[in-house]
Amino acid sequence: MKETSLALSLAGLSFMLTVIWGGPLLRVLRHFKIGKRIRVDEPGFHAVKMGTPTMGGVMILLPVMLLTVLLNAVSLIGLTRSGVGRSVLVPLIVMTAYAILGAVDDWEGIRGKRRGEGLRAREKFLVQLILGVGTALVLKYLLQVPEMYLPGVHGEIPLGAWYVPIAAFIIVGSSNAVNFTDGLDGLAGLITATAFAAYGGIAVMQGQVFLTRFCFTLVGAIFGFLWFNVHPAELFMGDTGSLSLGATLAVVALMTGQWPLLAIIAIVPVSEAVSVILQVSYFKLTKGKRLFKMSPIHLHFELLGWSETQVVQRFWLIGLLAAMIGVALALV
Repeated sequence: MKETSLALSLAGLSFMLTVIWGGPLLRVLRHFKIGKRIRVDEPGFHAVKMGTPTMGGVMILLPVMLLTVLLNAVSLIGLTRSGVGRSVLVPLIVMTAYAILGAVDDWEGIRGKRRGEGLRAREKFLVQLILGVGTALVLKYLLQVPEMYLPGVHGEIPLGAWYVPIAAFIIVGSSNAVNFTDGLDGLAGLITATAFAAYGGIAVMQGQVFLTRFCFTLVGAIFGFLWFNVHPAELFMGDTGSLSLGATLAVVALMTGQWPLLAIIAIVPVSEAVSVILQVSYFKLTKGKRLFKMSPIHLHFELLGWSETQVVQRFWLIGLLAAMIGVALALV
C-alpha cells in the first residue's frame, strides 16, 4: 500500500513538473517556428493544424528522466548493493534513444532536406531495429527478466534463443504502432497513459517497486503533456514522443513478462498498425483498391463523419476497457 501511494504521488508530481515547464517550452518552440507540416495524403481538414509546435515528446522525457534519476540516485551511484533500482535505467535509456531518433526525424521533416517527410523509412527502421535488438539482449542476459507469462499457466515459460528476436520485434512494432496512433489531438497520449497505468498495476502485483514508480511517473508526465495536447492542440508530441513512448511501453511489458497481454492492453495502437498493413497489402494485391477510406484507421472513422473528439474519446474508451481486461488476465 505504501509503494502504491508513493507511485500515485509521483504521478501527481510528474504532472505538475510537466505542466510548469510546458509553457516555457511551448514559447521556445513557437519562437523557433518548430511547427508541424501536414502531409498531402492527410485529410484536408487537418490543414488547420499546420504550424502547430511539435517535438513535444521532450516535454514528457525531461521530467521523467529527472524524477527517475533522483529517486534511484542511491542505487545508481553504487551506495547500495542492490541492482534492482538500476533496472529502470533500461526503459529510461530506451526512451531517450528512441526520442533522439524521433527528434532527428521531426527536425528533418521541419528544416531538413526532406521537409514534410522526415527520415527515410528504411533508415528509421534500421536504427529502430538495432536499438531493439540491443535492448532485447540486455533484458535477457543482464536483467534476466521473466521471458513469458500466460494467463492460466503457472510459472514462467522459457523461450530460449527465440526471446531476443521476439523481444526486438515487440519493441520495434510497439514503437511504430504508437507512431501510427499519433494523428489526432490527445489520442496517443490518452492511450499510452492508460497502457502504462495498466502495466504499473501489474508491476505492483509482481512486487517490482522501481518499475511501478517509473510507470506512474510516466503516466503523470503524459497527463501533463495532454494539458497542452487536448483538442484543439497547442502542441504535438511528434515522433520524438510517439516512437519513444511506444518502445518504452514494450520494454515495460517485457520486464513484467506479461508482454502477450500487450496485444490487449494496447489494442488501439495494435489496431492502428494492423490497419496500415492491411491497407498497403490490399492496395498492392488489388492494384489500387482500398480496404479503408484511409489508414491508420482513426482517419477512416474521421472520413466516415466522426468528429475528431468522437474518435479520440471512443478509441480511448476501448483502450481503457481493454487495459482493464488485460490487468484482470494478469491476475489469472
